[in-house]
Amino acid sequence: MNICCIGAGYVGGPTMAMIALKCPDIQVTVVDMNAARIAAWNSGTLPIYEPGLDDVVKQARGRNLHFSTDVAGNIKKAEIIFVSVNTPTKTYGVGAGRAADLRFIESVARTIAEQAENGKIIVEKSTIPVKTADAISTILAANTKGLRFQVLSNPEFLAEGTAVKDLTNPDRVLIGGERTPDGDKAVEKLVSVYARWVPRDRIITTNLWSSELSKLVANAFLAQRISSINSISALCEATGADVDEVANAIGKDSRIGPKFLKSSVGFGGSCFQKDILNLTYLCESFGLPEVAAYWNSVVTMNDWQKSRFAGRIVKELFNTVADKKIAVLGFAFKKDTNDTRESAAINICRDLLAEHAKVCVYDPKVPADEIKADTLGKGVDNPRLTIASDAYAACAGAHAIAIVTEWDEFRTLDYAKIFAGMPKPAFLFDGRNVVDLATLRKIGFRASGIGKPA
Repeated sequence: MNICCIGAGYVGGPTMAMIALKCPDIQVTVVDMNAARIAAWNSGTLPIYEPGLDDVVKQARGRNLHFSTDVAGNIKKAEIIFVSVNTPTKTYGVGAGRAADLRFIESVARTIAEQAENGKIIVEKSTIPVKTADAISTILAANTKGLRFQVLSNPEFLAEGTAVKDLTNPDRVLIGGERTPDGDKAVEKLVSVYARWVPRDRIITTNLWSSELSKLVANAFLAQRISSINSISALCEATGADVDEVANAIGKDSRIGPKFLKSSVGFGGSCFQKDILNLTYLCESFGLPEVAAYWNSVVTMNDWQKSRFAGRIVKELFNTVADKKIAVLGFAFKKDTNDTRESAAINICRDLLAEHAKVCVYDPKVPADEIKADTLGKGVDNPRLTIASDAYAACAGAHAIAIVTEWDEFRTLDYAKIFAGMPKPAFLFDGRNVVDLATLRKIGFRASGIGKPA
């Protein structure tokens, strides 16, 4: 069997690497028109950082895992084609700011229709709106060669930072297809690939529309839990309750459970906000404004949590941070990844710069030029924004420290040493609740966390 994946990003690369590792008899090729990205996948420095991914790629690359810019040639060879291209939120026209931009999906479908010389199984791996398979099927059916294609939905449920673990031992693999004899055969063909290492009872098969919708709903529910506990964190600060103690108490209820009840400065990443906005747009499109408003409130709460954190820094520093150095520790949206998409750090840095603070950022995995571009825009410079090579340099001479990403190294820094090099009073704002506030207060810090008693 030959498998081709169009799109060498955060989903396509790791997913295909795992399939190649677990199915050594299947030839797996990841194709992308971005030559620099393909070159990185073929190099010793992969274009994305994920714990354990280097080992997986090295074991399979050159044996049955390949990375190529030859899109047409690999479409012709493949029996199964995964579509794993970007589906960003539209920035123009109807649905701007909420609807998914499907131009790359359409472009891939047209390319497959043009290049294919026999029927294929097309697998939606990108996160897409419900009924996108209709559009893909219509484009494929319009080919002039009389070829028949089957379109399946196989959404990814990876969490960045744990992608290799999630691929090795997934909670479930979801595959949706048409309820027809040909559709059922296509579904079973894809099931047979995953069944090489995933227990059959964890492979769920549904109709196309249930599978497409499940991805959006899963992310919406997870984001909802974060916004819910973050809303309670503000109440905890006002009343003297401890949000971690509240989360532990309610998480012991088997009907609620403990996961995704960790209060923070807010969620980020490429999926949660994008998928919720897409879900709200879909609801409005189907005449369900009340449902759309309900889910939109999850994003509203998340945005408020970010601005609340920056506002608290300003308030605690005597209502002005102008010309004061603020050390921002962490820029990735979560630990163990170099992904900065929708990171809370972007909003916080922008808010502090708007208050004329001197912002110094340190992140162990995000390059300096990316931090500047995300915060200021490409090619824009601001002398108030600097990037440090380590946490101690970032904190030296800072009036306040803001922990924005939960990197493990921030738990074990020598805070006594850091405190000695800061103007007094020295402030620390823990946006991830990763440090011991009581210990920091003994050192002398005026330390506060999210949803923690003063």
